[in-house]
Amino acid sequence: MAETAAPKTSRVTNLSLRTSPAALLKEAFEAGSLRGTVELSEITFLTMVGIRVGRDTEAGQRIASVTGGLPATCGAVSGTGDTSVLWLGPEEFLVVAPMEAHESLGGDLIQALREALADGEGQVVDLSANRTTFELAGPRSRAVLEKGCSLDLHPREFKAGTALSTEIGNIPVVLWKTGDESYRIFPRASFAEFLGRWLLDAMREYASPEVP
Repeated sequence: MAETAAPKTSRVTNLSLRTSPAALLKEAFEAGSLRGTVELSEITFLTMVGIRVGRDTEAGQRIASVTGGLPATCGAVSGTGDTSVLWLGPEEFLVVAPMEAHESLGGDLIQALREALADGEGQVVDLSANRTTFELAGPRSRAVLEKGCSLDLHPREFKAGTALSTEIGNIPVVLWKTGDESYRIFPRASFAEFLGRWLLDAMREYASPEVP
């Protein structure tokens, strides 16, 4: 007997039961943020797909047609629409897309990537539960990161649209500068609470005087 797709209402119910890696810090993020100065939040449940493929192979070209391109150089980001592809290595990429793109919610991105890889050499792996996403924004966001990141974050070196693997507070992350004063930080889920608290502490002098 053929399987039938789970009703949409079931998917919504199941989603309401999910807890993000930094959920217990939501109120602390709000209390520790100061609008117009520096703000910290968690973007929950983004779809993330790890890809290993040769960019110039036939499989790589097929995958590029799904994602809107594969970045060619260190730090580069490509993609189309709401789908972005971050360069992690010569043949390693991280696809970041909205939650709705996940196959469990009826999205077809992951399946489309698997079909594009076909029998080509490489991997397409669902990493959506592997990491979470912090968004740090505001005029003081760079100063906060500079307290624990060894990258040169000056705009002449780290431009908007650049993503690099690094460490913040000794935690391995992917750091993506999404705008002149905004960053997305991708820590592994197991390090999310520690890094969230580290960022709150680093924000303390710029934001509210009391952070739980």
